[in-house]
Amino acid sequence: MLTKTQGIVISYIRYRETSIIVKIFTRELGLKTYIVNGVRSSSAKTKMGFYQPLTMLDLVVYDKEGASLNRISEVKLSKAFQRIPFDFLRSGIAMFISEVLGKSIYDGYQNEELYDFLVDKISLLDEKEASLSHFPISFLWETSRFLGFVPHNAEGFFEELQENLTKQMDFSQEIDYLDKLIAAPFEFTEKVPASTRRNLLDHLLFFYSKHLDQQADWKSIKVLRQMMG
Repeated sequence: MLTKTQGIVISYIRYRETSIIVKIFTRELGLKTYIVNGVRSSSAKTKMGFYQPLTMLDLVVYDKEGASLNRISEVKLSKAFQRIPFDFLRSGIAMFISEVLGKSIYDGYQNEELYDFLVDKISLLDEKEASLSHFPISFLWETSRFLGFVPHNAEGFFEELQENLTKQMDFSQEIDYLDKLIAAPFEFTEKVPASTRRNLLDHLLFFYSKHLDQQADWKSIKVLRQMMG
């Protein structure tokens, strides 16, 4: 059955000599896996650029109930990025977001509100005025609302965090920072020490790993830390 939908590319892996298997979070069908044949050949009608992480697409897809792999009938760009592919920090944040989404949502998971939120914030990441130094942290906090495990407030978050630590720690700087981000997510522009930002980012990733029961390391975080200073 052919279905028209919109989608955000999460990730892809190479398959055989010229093909790929790509995960796409679609608005109507949820997270789906598609095989795209011949896309890595020089004569491909559709270029690999369409399948880079967070690319937003308009799709016509074959959707067979129960199939683990489906195919794409038609594809075109929904939005052409102006900055993300050409800006080192923005592309690093995009890779981080795609990894977070890849670990947070599962095949078949469908949430139109989350999809619309992602379209809005990925579009913001591509805009000149995006507050890049705070973006990954705001993204983690706001996305956890849709995933169902956001704490009530910053203090509650750190109380839960402390329960998983063997020694008492002073989180006052991180609490103050998170309170400000919660009050103005994606709009907060004040300068915050790099160590405070790194600490809060690490705490949030630990929080995600705990709630998602994820044991694997976050691959993109080392590069992201270096880029964010």
